[in-house]
Amino acid sequence: MDYFLSIAFTLVFSYLLGSVNSAITVCKIWKKADIRDYGSNNAGLTNVLRVFGKGPAVATLLLDLAKGICAVLVCRGIVTHVFDVTFFNNDRFIGYVAGIAVMLGHIFPIFYGFHGGKGVLVAATTLISIDPLTCFFAVLVFAVVVALTKYVSVGSIVAAFSYPIFTMLTQYLRHIDGAWQNMLMALAIAFLITYMHRPNIKRLKEGTENKFSFSGGKKTKENTDNDK
Repeated sequence: MDYFLSIAFTLVFSYLLGSVNSAITVCKIWKKADIRDYGSNNAGLTNVLRVFGKGPAVATLLLDLAKGICAVLVCRGIVTHVFDVTFFNNDRFIGYVAGIAVMLGHIFPIFYGFHGGKGVLVAATTLISIDPLTCFFAVLVFAVVVALTKYVSVGSIVAAFSYPIFTMLTQYLRHIDGAWQNMLMALAIAFLITYMHRPNIKRLKEGTENKFSFSGGKKTKENTDNDK
């Protein structure tokens, strides 16, 4: 029963926390506007940066950092110390469950008609909390790919699939219990991120995908769906 309750708590708490969309909240408070009415129409960091500039984007980043980290730390603490449960002798496993649930909340938020961002930033912040070393390597891959291609979507997908590989390698070398289970959870996150980038993949094939720029964008309704 404790195993069931711990999983149920993790899924519900993390999903509801993920459903609190940082981009929508920041833009409504700061700019009195709904970010979903501008740019790519997605409620995520990249669109906030393009449309409203660096200030709101930094606030969105900090809130998403807090959201992902909070989901992992709270769930690991409650499951370990209140339910007194560990899965596969591996205290990181419940963090991956929390990570997937908070991503699903961010992507399909119950508070915003199940339409949110793509979950890349939230995935990164949860993975930082679970395994900072492995996340560092994946973020490095993301930065290199974006620098070379100028495509956020390409960097996101490549980094997402590099993470399970780094998870297996680094955790195995560090003799961490449950490395295989953790790798499979990381792979599920990678497939979820890729699934949410279907429009970007289509535009990449057509040669119409927009390249990333650090300059702010105009308040337009153009279809530049690279959002996180």
